[in-house]
Amino acid sequence: MRPVIGLIPLFDDEKESYWMLPGYMKAIEKSGGVPIMLPFSQDENELIIAYGLCDGILFTGGHDVSPKIYGQGPTDKCGITCETRDAMEGFLLDLCISDNKPMLGICRGIQFINAYLGGTLYQDLPTEYKSNIEHHMTPPYDNSIHNVDVKDKSKLANIIGAGIHSVNSYHHQAIKELADGLEAMAISEDGLVESIAIKNQKFAIAVQWHPEFSYGSSEDSKKIMKAFVDSCM
Repeated sequence: MRPVIGLIPLFDDEKESYWMLPGYMKAIEKSGGVPIMLPFSQDENELIIAYGLCDGILFTGGHDVSPKIYGQGPTDKCGITCETRDAMEGFLLDLCISDNKPMLGICRGIQFINAYLGGTLYQDLPTEYKSNIEHHMTPPYDNSIHNVDVKDKSKLANIIGAGIHSVNSYHHQAIKELADGLEAMAISEDGLVESIAIKNQKFAIAVQWHPEFSYGSSEDSKKIMKAFVDSCM
């Protein structure tokens, strides 16, 4: 049986449409899973039904995380947020932790997990964090743009190996203060936390970079997606 992976839908504010990047779907399919897009909803009964169909949950990229979640007001550089998405992701994250259901967070995913569990975020890296490292690359997004150092003996090290790895990067928010209960697994050249694991969970990891963009060209990305899908079996 191939595991079913529930993907958090993306929402287009201007078109009022739900959608999904094909990279997420294809990466799950090629890793042996069956991807389905979850309903974009705050209806807990609806979410419970959809969640029950899934063997794992993928927290995708997308909107900025609302600063309300970590007790702050938005700065003028904070991007568009989405109340429905924040609410549904919080509900699903609680379920995953309670059930020890595998989860993978990508870009916004790592930011939301950290913020929801008690950490804080840089609302806008260019204005809040001095660095010469490029974190908001231009296409093609499957190229590497900077390095991260994967910590020895971490779950990520078990997947792709400890030490220096090259990653792509497309984000303007990032982890500032790490939430209790999270383990930092990879650090960027300029000192940002770029991968985390929720402690005491079967498989609950997140990365700041985009394996869904680099899946076709990066062995690391293939290994991360495959490890996630395998954990759902």
